[in-house]
Amino acid sequence: MDAVQALCAERGLRLTPVRQKVLKLLLKSHAPLGAYAILSQLADSGFNAQPPVAYRALDFLVENGFAHRIEKINAFVACNRPGEGHAPVFMICNDCGQVAEASARTQSSSLDRTARAIGFDVEHMVVEAQGVCAGCREKASM
Repeated sequence: MDAVQALCAERGLRLTPVRQKVLKLLLKSHAPLGAYAILSQLADSGFNAQPPVAYRALDFLVENGFAHRIEKINAFVACNRPGEGHAPVFMICNDCGQVAEASARTQSSSLDRTARAIGFDVEHMVVEAQGVCAGCREKASM
């Protein structure tokens, strides 16, 4: 939260109470949150519970690199590297729903090399891999 507050101050961005609350919800969650789960938690905290409120806050967080939208499951997670330009790689556990974020360097990826070979510049890339996390795999083997 401190990193995001500092980046907002540096960039002249307004971290409103709703945006801050949504980010706190994402940071404390151990799993990705859908917009309606966020909306419900906002209502429980006394905020306006209209869908545009949640979506505007999420759009702000995603656009500024403070959160990511995971397309495959239509949910959101806080970015573990706010302020750093990176290409996130998400590993989504099919069993428990946990998501781990890693970073891929696009300049060294085979996809980037292939794209350059055909004259295509990769401007934005998100990789989502589904599988089973170590914890779930361990539970299954017991």
